This record gives sequence, C-alpha cells and structure tokens, in this order.
Amino acid sequence: MEHESCLSDIVHLSDLSSYVSPCECTWPASFEVCLNAPPASRWIVSRTRRIFDIVVAVSVLLVFGLPMLLIALGVRITSKGKAVFSQDRVGLGGRLFRIYKFRSMTEDRGVTVGPGLTKDGDLRVTPFGRFLRKFKLDELPQFYNVLRGDMSLVGPRPKLPQYAELRNMPYRPGITGVATIAFRCEGEILRNVDADSIDLFYAERIKPLKARMDACYMCKATLSSDMQIVASTFLFCVLPAKGPTVEHTRPTIPIYISAGDMVSPKSPQVRSSAEG
Repeated sequence: MEHESCLSDIVHLSDLSSYVSPCECTWPASFEVCLNAPPASRWIVSRTRRIFDIVVAVSVLLVFGLPMLLIALGVRITSKGKAVFSQDRVGLGGRLFRIYKFRSMTEDRGVTVGPGLTKDGDLRVTPFGRFLRKFKLDELPQFYNVLRGDMSLVGPRPKLPQYAELRNMPYRPGITGVATIAFRCEGEILRNVDADSIDLFYAERIKPLKARMDACYMCKATLSSDMQIVASTFLFCVLPAKGPTVEHTRPTIPIYISAGDMVSPKSPQVRSSAEG
C-alpha cells in the first residue's frame, strides 16, 4: 500500500542524513536518554539564532501583513467561526504556550470538535481551509509566535500535551523541522486509519519516529542545516505535489525500530483507542 511504503521510507531517515551528520548513538538506550534530556547544539541555544529568528519573523509579518488580512477575511467569509485558531501546545522546557493558526476547520460553538489529528479527506476541513493547508498558509500566524519567543523557525513541531514525546526540551519548537519535512505525507498515512484507532496508531508508529528524528537533528543542527530546512520547506509549500526523492537505502542514523513496528494502519496489531 502507498501509505505503508511512505511510512517505511520515513523509517529509513534518508531525509535526516541529508541535513546533519550521522548520529553518534550506538545503542537503543541512548535514544531514551535523548528523549528524557534532549541535547542541543551550540547553534540551537545561541543568542545569534534567536536574533535570526526575530529578523525573519519581522520580515515575514511585514511582507505578508496584507495577504494575512485577506486570508483572515476569506476564512470569515467562507465558514462560520473565528479567523484565527489558537490552542495550547508544549514549548520550551515543557511549558505550555498558545499557538496561532488561521482556522482551516469547522467549529461548533466556537470549538473545533473531533480527534486532535487530521488526515486526508477529513470532513472537518473547510474548502478554503484545504487550500490554506495545501500551501501551508494557515501557519503564517506562527511567525507571531516566533516574535513572542514561543517558537523558532526550525525545531520540533509544537505538540498537544497528549502527543508530546520529547520532554523538557531545552529549545523552542519550530514552524518547520526535519520531521515535518519527512512526514509531509502524514495525512495520507493516516487516511485509512479508523477514527477510533488513530490516536493509538500515531502514538505507537509515528510519534516515536518523529521524536527521534527531531532529537538527532537538534543536537547536530547548524546555521547551514537550518537554512536547508527552511529552503526545503519553502520549496514544498510552493510545489506541494513535489517532494524530495526518498532513497531506499539502509539508514545512516540508527533509530532501533524493529521490523514488526513498521505496519500499515490496517494491521491487526493496531487496536481501537479508548479515547477516540
């Protein structure tokens, strides 16, 4: 199946090795240490990086200020509800912060209902919201989060508390990151997962891979690798149908996921989640 092939390709982590040098971890337990106390490169925690984030965030907000107003107007005209969606996410040091996005889903009494995960064909996504998501325009308000100091340009995507795998991050979550690029087909992977199994499938099959990719990247990241991530993200936003060629090679960065873990959403190992 196509989604199974995509998940298998991601496990090989060829995207990650394109941005940073191979991980020095040589045994499975070392990854658990990284998840509990994630290491960070000098660049990641440097003041220069924070200044870089501010300069880029201010530039984007100035250049896209008018288009963002038009997008907000489009959201209000095409569906009922607020133009901007906000939600608590896990940030620096495990602290919660309020993330902002243009609303792309329907609301019921001012609240978006349903699972916290979204998959291709999700009926909650509005037609205009689908357009915004295709080109990642719904993420533009997050540059305000960057300016506030809640987020950085590059880093692990800020997770809902129930989906957070990295604990006590010594760095800010990002608008984009290596796992974001590798899992750009996540909605496609989740498309055939039953609604009552989606949280369990994500927790057991996707979340650990994302966490390991992010942990490996952030301890090796440099200005050059961050720029590559930003450039790649821009390319995928402009040409969403195009993605990097994922080579079917042996992983250069070990993540110690057994072959039995690489299952399709319809595998009998995936059972219903009590939380739904």
